[in-house]
Amino acid sequence: MKSFDVVIVGAGPAGGHCARQLARSGIQVLLVEQHETFAANNFSSAATPMETLAKFELPESIVGSFWQNLRIVSTHVHKRWESSTPLGAVLNFAKLREFLAEEVTRNGGEVWLGHRYLSHSSQKGETVVMLKPKGKQDAVSVRTRVLVDATGAARSLMYPHPQNRPTFFTGAGIEYLIKVEDSTYKSCAESLIFFLGHHWMPQGYSWIFPMEPNILKVGAARYQGQHQILEDRYPAIKQSMELLIKEYLQIDEYQRLETHGSILHYSSELRDIYYRENLIAIGDAVSAVNFLGGEGIRHGMESAQIASDYIQDYLADRQGDFSGYQRHLHQKFKRSWDFSEAVAKRVYLQYSDRRIDKGLAYLGTLELSEVIDLLFYYRFEKITKGLRRILLRKLTGFWQEIRQKLGLSSRIS
Repeated sequence: MKSFDVVIVGAGPAGGHCARQLARSGIQVLLVEQHETFAANNFSSAATPMETLAKFELPESIVGSFWQNLRIVSTHVHKRWESSTPLGAVLNFAKLREFLAEEVTRNGGEVWLGHRYLSHSSQKGETVVMLKPKGKQDAVSVRTRVLVDATGAARSLMYPHPQNRPTFFTGAGIEYLIKVEDSTYKSCAESLIFFLGHHWMPQGYSWIFPMEPNILKVGAARYQGQHQILEDRYPAIKQSMELLIKEYLQIDEYQRLETHGSILHYSSELRDIYYRENLIAIGDAVSAVNFLGGEGIRHGMESAQIASDYIQDYLADRQGDFSGYQRHLHQKFKRSWDFSEAVAKRVYLQYSDRRIDKGLAYLGTLELSEVIDLLFYYRFEKITKGLRRILLRKLTGFWQEIRQKLGLSSRIS
């Protein structure tokens, strides 16, 4: 039986980055992935700000395209912001995970593809992990001092029995990868396009992102729960995606290269179990995601980077558990993620179409940098700044109207 310092189950961005960081530090790490290739689980839309590439040392080879413009479309309102320079990237999710796995092996770690997690148990102060290689009858076992749950929304290690899982706020998403003509691609190139409102995606949102030349990602996500206004009789998610293609892109013919989807289970108010003895969870397994827009890659990798430091301290006997990791994550993100959750529930489960239109019209008063700060960096004070602008314009207009009625010059002497 092989022994490792750390075994990480799940080779998504969180698991791959955690394994990469530990391998770089000389830790004996095993990264386990149930799929035989990274193309088999290519489920993320993967839009992120530019800082992600520098912060996590990601090469341009894993980028599908760069974006510098932003469009948000509601039922009756369409707002567009433009930049002269790139502001972020749409990552190739399969290439990202493959790159991280290659980094693990390059730094002395091991990566086992096609191995499904079965169970784990403690024996003589160590943990024995049972894995099932694809295509083989017999399971294999490995020993480890630390076990990491990076299985995403499944939380397979932390909650081995589904009936013991708590209630989650859940969203389901589907995405098409489609090949289109040059003119259609150019109309969307360099832009992140989001769709809100009951016409486009009731009880959720949808998107169109550019990838490699002539390839677009078209996706939609819907949140579970009873809408306060809508009845449950609205189109299926795939119907809403077809609406984007036919009505917004205005095309009838295209080649669908791939269809994938995923479920996100978010623990309301971050009540996940972060650790249990020598088991620690990262990424989506601890709801490391901006639930307002479903952005998880950057946050998953951040949680992995923080966890890797605490794992090294644990292995070096500098701490006896991972309680510091949970506190660290909460201090860094909890306030922002709680607020994003609250806003998401209002927008997707309470708001009328008219209110969504009105909110987008308000966003249109902000500068692009302010909208980016709001969407990606939780700088919600930008909302107050925009309100001040609107109030100032109204007061200015009111004052000019009064001066005109009084017969005064509109120019201040």
